[in-house]
Order: sequence, then C-alpha cells, then structure tokens
Amino acid sequence: MSKVELNQITKRYKDILALDDISLTIEDGEFFVLLGPTGAGKTTTLRMIAGLEKQDTGDILFDNQNMNKIPPAERDVAFVFQQYSLYPGMSVYDNLAFPLRSPMRRIPQPIIDERVKEAAEKLRITHLLERKTSHLSGGEMQRVSIGRAIVRQPNIYLMDEPLSNLDAKLRETLRVELEHVQKTQNSTTLFVTHDQVEALTMADRIAVLEEGRILQIGTPHEIYDRPATTFVATIVGSPQINLLNIQRENGYLHVDNSEIKILIPPNIQVPEQAVLGIRPEDIMLNVEGAFKGEILLIESLGVETIIHIQSGQTTLISVAPGVTSHKINDTVAFDIVEDRLHLFDANGKRCVN
Repeated sequence: MSKVELNQITKRYKDILALDDISLTIEDGEFFVLLGPTGAGKTTTLRMIAGLEKQDTGDILFDNQNMNKIPPAERDVAFVFQQYSLYPGMSVYDNLAFPLRSPMRRIPQPIIDERVKEAAEKLRITHLLERKTSHLSGGEMQRVSIGRAIVRQPNIYLMDEPLSNLDAKLRETLRVELEHVQKTQNSTTLFVTHDQVEALTMADRIAVLEEGRILQIGTPHEIYDRPATTFVATIVGSPQINLLNIQRENGYLHVDNSEIKILIPPNIQVPEQAVLGIRPEDIMLNVEGAFKGEILLIESLGVETIIHIQSGQTTLISVAPGVTSHKINDTVAFDIVEDRLHLFDANGKRCVN
C-alpha cells in the first residue's frame, strides 16, 4: 500500500475555484475520509489523485514519488464511483474478472479465479457470480462495483460516495462490511462522503472541506469534540449542535433572549460577542436543574428522545436516553454540561483555551 501526499493543490474551472491550496497526508494503510457538502471539492480531489484531472498548481506524491506526470493507468489506484459502472450484459464473475484480464496485466486464469472468489466471499456475493448484473438490486450492484476494485489489489482505493444511492438499512450493512474489508487488507483508502455517520464510524482521520478549503483534519473524536469552526461543528453530530449567540457579562456567558447565564470557563479568552455551541446530549433534563424551559416538541426515536426546549425566546435541542414521560408544554428544568461547551468568535472560529 502507499502513502499519499497532496502539497498545496489548487484547481480552478473557469471562474470557479474548486480547490484552494489544499495540503494533506494519507498514511499507508489509513482509512481517510473527505467530508463536506456538495461542491466542496471532494470528488475533484479524488479525480486528481487518480490522474483523471490535472491540478493547476501543487504536487501529488505516492510514497514520496511525484505523480504529476504519471498517467492514470500507471498510478495503481482503484476508483469506486457513486454510479455502479458495471457491464449489464456480463455476469457478476465477468465484471469482477474484467480488470484482471487487461493485456497489460497478463494474470493467469487460476489467479483470476482465486481473486474473484476471495472478493466475492468478502462481499457476500458468491451466490451471484453467474447472474447478469442487470438482474441485481442496487445493493448487490454496489457490492460488485466495490469487488471490481478489491480484485485488483491496488496500492490505493479511491471511493466517491459509494453508499449514497442505497437505502438506510443497506447502507449501514455495507458500511460495516466495507470497513471490515479495509481493516483486514490494511489498504490505503480515501473515502468521500457528505454523510457524517459514515465519516465518524469508518474513518481513522477526517478532513472537513468547505468551498475547496480544508477547515480541519483530525480523528473522529477530535472533529466532534473540538471542532475548529461552527461549520465543522454543524457538519458532525445528529441532532445538530445548538449554536447560540452570547454576550460576555461580568464573568458570565449570557445567551441572547434567554435567562441562561454560564460562568466563563477558566483559562479561555472570550470576546464580548461570541457563539456558544452545546451538543444536544450535553443538555440534560434534571428536576433540580439550574435552568428552566418549556417543551415545544418531542421526537421519540426509541433508543433516545429528541426534546425541543424553549428558554425565553431561545430554542434548545436536548437528547434524552430511551422514552421520556414528558409532554409538550411541560415546564422542565435542565442542566448544561459546562466542561463540554464549545466557544467560537464572531467569525465562527474556535476560541482556544
């Protein structure tokens, strides 16, 4: 497998700056996720690593070798696209074997048989090998698409939202299987998604992109617990983080349009006007809680309940485990876990303590 480095990569399409001086390193055997909304530059990054696009400036290196002038066929990467890109007239076996039958590879048939069998077993599609891909379900086709990458045994896997077209249950199942395959093969994988659940559950590290810029790189824990900006804070976590405008008053953080006042955490510089971030799980209902509010809405999800609380003119979202006995319009008391607060300046950047 390979280590991948992107050094000061810029890419422009006419008047659109797709990538703005991005740099990152994907370690050998790492599962690295690019997370961001549509148009953030995720797919463009993948295509440049594969050699399908040419960057305007900057360098791409595999194991310290500059790849800028190396054609796609010689980069030894496997690209799994969002669309399945299969040959509908061929069987599953022939689709899996197709990349291995290239005249450039000259792989003997017994080895092709072995690799196809191994990939089919890993993805649980052995029983489909003789079936035409035109007769498969969406989930089965995506398994075959991933299998076509696995049989090649490349140095780098590039995956462009391969699970986005699947239903929620199948996406969860295939996510677990894909992560298992990556860990057992110790393969260098760059995975693109806009789904924060995929990013948090699968990644060794995550890079959050917005409008062609990298806002933060870190482990899932770092991205969730210490978001660098309000954008990063909102792109991970469900329900979304509460972002509240605050004023600094006499050593306290006063949430606008509410009675909520919180003592300023020690050793942290807070501007006079700032934004307070509170994760929903850190707003905890408590009969002896320091704050009060009225329940506006209750969303029961079985394993947890999402509770919308109005405090003054401000609405907060809380998450409680299990099923709550509270009802809409109830007045409730709650506490805020003060050592897990997130503070941002007026520009949305984290206040560092």
